[in-house]
Amino acid sequence: MPRVTVNGVTVEVPEGINVVKAAEMAGQEIPHYCYHPALSVAGNCRMCLIDIRAMSAKQPNPLPKLQIGCNTIVADGMVVETNNPRVEEARRGVLEFLLINHPIDCPICDQAGECKLQEYYMDYGRQHSRFVLAEKQHKHKATAVGPDIMLDQERCILCTRCVRFLEEVTGTNELCIKERGDHSELSLAQGKSVDNPYATNIVDLCPVGALTSREFRFQARVWYLDSVPSICTGCSTGCNVDVHFRRDNLYRIKPRANAEVNGYWMCDAGRHTWRDNHGDHRLVAGYARRGDEFVQVDSSDAVLRSASLLQGCGKVAVVASASLTMEEGYLVSLIARKIGTGPCIVLSPATSEIADDGTLISTDRYPNRAGLLALGFRESSVLPADVDGVLVARCDAVGVDEVAWGTRLEGMRTTVVVDDRVSKAMAYADTVIAIASHFEAPGTFVSRRGRLQVLGAAVPAPGAAVAGWQAFAELLGALGGPRYQSVDEVFAALSLELSLGTARTHAELGACGETIAQRSAPESNTTLSAANPA
Repeated sequence: MPRVTVNGVTVEVPEGINVVKAAEMAGQEIPHYCYHPALSVAGNCRMCLIDIRAMSAKQPNPLPKLQIGCNTIVADGMVVETNNPRVEEARRGVLEFLLINHPIDCPICDQAGECKLQEYYMDYGRQHSRFVLAEKQHKHKATAVGPDIMLDQERCILCTRCVRFLEEVTGTNELCIKERGDHSELSLAQGKSVDNPYATNIVDLCPVGALTSREFRFQARVWYLDSVPSICTGCSTGCNVDVHFRRDNLYRIKPRANAEVNGYWMCDAGRHTWRDNHGDHRLVAGYARRGDEFVQVDSSDAVLRSASLLQGCGKVAVVASASLTMEEGYLVSLIARKIGTGPCIVLSPATSEIADDGTLISTDRYPNRAGLLALGFRESSVLPADVDGVLVARCDAVGVDEVAWGTRLEGMRTTVVVDDRVSKAMAYADTVIAIASHFEAPGTFVSRRGRLQVLGAAVPAPGAAVAGWQAFAELLGALGGPRYQSVDEVFAALSLELSLGTARTHAELGACGETIAQRSAPESNTTLSAANPA
């Protein structure tokens, strides 16, 4: 491996990487705008200028001119300086050039707080402009270029990240650079609209405020937002994301880099999964049937009533969707073992009207099918005739087939519904337990390619709803089973039972998770395989 020295810090780096990445490994920042590790090198912003004091061990002489770090591949013995007076002067000149025609929009710009032009100016510039404000070039502002994307041409620094993404990643080519010199501007290609399934990634790519989300514009200043690493629940791919929130409100979801899953991207549909987290459809309290009435009860009362009904019911089956977390699914499987010999089935369909696109979008719109199959659940659309009761977990069975399932649940001795939202199945329930959504409680999922990943909790559950793992743990305890006190206790138990790996807590599993290929399900022939995605 080549040994490279950056600002006096020597590190070993992989063969073939550029100086920007090598400096990052050495703990040294090389500022850049146009460079992105998942896109081709354009080399047009010139912010990453470096002074090469020795090209390699075989060529120890300094280069006479500054070079761009994004297009300079490391060599063994290379010595680089990124903060000497020569580099600093050139960098200030580049920043002044980029700011010549930039508008004074910072007080009203949505990118404020995460704008690389602001940050680099404060870190490397801090000089007064020699250009008269009135002589700046004026271009179109606040132009809609897609269903969720707004373009401000005056703010664009022509880094071409968005152009390259739409050319190299989606292949849709909706944006281009037109005109020349200081009249150059980012523009829609003729007859185009940026409305492909991955369009909003260009908002993340934009280092300034030229491209902004129409949905997020003017909703919150980013420095007021907190974030938590999590997993997209929109399909079985399991893209890594950051959920941005403030107090009890969700504001947006952005992709989090994971080379093993989604790289740097996510689809637009996944970004919108937060929208229905609050509303009248959410369950905020438990319910129990008293004679002809359906009355509100607290969570503990709902759990105790459910345990009593299930214990005296006979053969009980579990009907779940593939949106149960691993912790919830494991606890439900323990409940099933405790109360009878009925099956644990996954009712949610594995296919939908949305087709696999060969990239990130999966036709399976549920995040944990592979995990539940590994836990011993089986897929079925019907219940055996001899089942006396049913535990419905995060699943609207009646919504799947109102006639068949409505008739089936109507004839049950006991029906217990555990969900985070109002469903048609509740009409047939004896008790209802309100639980948190996937934005409100921690857990883990197994993606279609067999990767176990952590789901982070961002906001509190509404009303008296409790975390799903907590509700099922209390129900299991009320039935005489183990009494788990934390989500990590549950995770440790399921990790040991399924031999998932060495991690026994979510923290040990890490933000990027790990692949658990070829893990056999207990009492089942189902396997998890990275080569055979569910």
